[in-house]
Amino acid sequence: MPSGIRMRDGRRLAFQEWGDPEGTPVVLLHGTPGCRTGVVPQDMIDARPEVRFIAYDRPGYGDSDRGPGRRVAQAARDVAALADALDLGTFAVLGRSGGAPHALACAALLPTRVRRAAALASLAPPSSEGLNWFEGMAESHVEEYTGALTDPVDFAERLASRAAGIRTDPAQFLASIRDGLTESDRRIVSAPAVSDMLLRGYREALRTSAYGWLDDNLALLSHWGFDPARITRPVLLWHGAEDTFSPVGHFEWLARNIPRARPVLDPKGGHFSALEALPDVLDWLCATPRSDG
Repeated sequence: MPSGIRMRDGRRLAFQEWGDPEGTPVVLLHGTPGCRTGVVPQDMIDARPEVRFIAYDRPGYGDSDRGPGRRVAQAARDVAALADALDLGTFAVLGRSGGAPHALACAALLPTRVRRAAALASLAPPSSEGLNWFEGMAESHVEEYTGALTDPVDFAERLASRAAGIRTDPAQFLASIRDGLTESDRRIVSAPAVSDMLLRGYREALRTSAYGWLDDNLALLSHWGFDPARITRPVLLWHGAEDTFSPVGHFEWLARNIPRARPVLDPKGGHFSALEALPDVLDWLCATPRSDG
């Protein structure tokens, strides 16, 4: 069961921990839609007993109260409050898919707290100069983002309807994005451990409402509240070249604009291939070379 902290604005922020309480802390930032249980499969957590994994539900998801109008940058404030409550000093952050920009926010805005950051299958900011934001993106995602921009009220109503269906049958979400799934994606999400994690995560994320999903989309499409070019911490950027949810142009833009980026491109990887990259990513996050400062 999740624990929770009370934020200064009165919101409840739900979180969960796994591993060694004295281990290397890694804060996990989930996808869109998603929740605290849907970032790292349990077998990978169990294989790293020396790591203290901490994950939370972004506002509006799972057991966390909504924070209307939030920007991506708010993740840094929420993570800082969580780290203070848990008496963390420095820590690493890992975000996948919709959680990746939020991990970048932590790296940008918490430079004295974040040791290293990993952003897997990340989008770039919507106003990125020199980037055609929708180029190479699956039609389902183009329609979703376009709807959020052009008619947010109708978009919110449609998300609420989709969320109600997903609460009953979370496999509906994967079915709704099938146009963007590559062959490798289908193989990965059909594995029992991954499938169970994803489906349970979707149901829990949308258990009470679609607000987290709505607010994530609006935040990703608005100014993020920070400039990735000002990130000073080491950042591992992982991406699949065949990803149609976060097209490779987004990865290339981030790699050019984040000063200490370590870009890793899987030439045959899709969006969910990030899950197979997690062991190497976690090894990098938990390493402590002197060059990190």
